[in-house]
Amino acid sequence: MPTAYKHMNEKWIEGQQERSDIVRSRLIVWRKQGTMVKLDRPTRLGRARNLGYKAKQGYVIVRIMTGRGPRERPRPKKGRKPSGMGVTKYTPQKSRRWIAEERVARKYVNMRVLNSYWVGNDHKWVWHEVILVDPNHPVIYNDPNINWICDPTHKGRVHRGLTSAGKRSRGLRKKGRGAEKVRPSLGAKGNVAK
Repeated sequence: MPTAYKHMNEKWIEGQQERSDIVRSRLIVWRKQGTMVKLDRPTRLGRARNLGYKAKQGYVIVRIMTGRGPRERPRPKKGRKPSGMGVTKYTPQKSRRWIAEERVARKYVNMRVLNSYWVGNDHKWVWHEVILVDPNHPVIYNDPNINWICDPTHKGRVHRGLTSAGKRSRGLRKKGRGAEKVRPSLGAKGNVAK
């Protein structure tokens, strides 16, 4: 990671903790703006640049608000032994960030999700910014650094868990011992990956 972006990212996180009144007023404005907002520029420039964003045509930033509701498995109403409740050792299949990416991809059907990052949360909502790329834009398909996303195999990549958030939720960041059952998919090896 380039030093400038790393420094910008660290300063942004420090600012979140120090200037709580500014952060609070920002979240109040975001709550009133609605669920999905297309932005002129990223809120966290260092993080966005680090994830592949460029300030040129073909790139779009969208901020999305998702709920922070309970993600526990509901306890059965009828009587069971505690071991038969089926509520322990349970992890949600998707992270909130992956869900946010999918919702943005369903709204902007002609774009492809490059990556996303967290920008804030309060007691009820969590906000992410999603980096979108237009594969049909001449600037994009003539750029050798990003035109890999124009390939038809990357259509719907977010819904197949091919983004960074998707791969993390699928357990593909694990390596070595303990990662034998996560490949090639969560459904392999008798659904025991998670």
